[in-house]
Amino acid sequence: MNLKNLMQFQQMWSDFTSRHPKFPMFLNAVSQHGIEEGTIIEIQIKRPDGKEFATNLKVAKEDMELFQSMKNMK
Repeated sequence: MNLKNLMQFQQMWSDFTSRHPKFPMFLNAVSQHGIEEGTIIEIQIKRPDGKEFATNLKVAKEDMELFQSMKNMK
């Protein structure tokens, strides 16, 4: 990612968190308690037209490096 893209992303993230202040608070709460092996992550999407999508995953030991890398990106 080049510097221009990084700066654009930072601005978009700032705008997003201004519109949705509970989302960063949610991420901070998750970060404080951590994700560990066996954690279940669920994602649900509800579209305005009524369509819904949902999935979940159980975090495996092999996934932990990814979550640690994401945590270090702060």
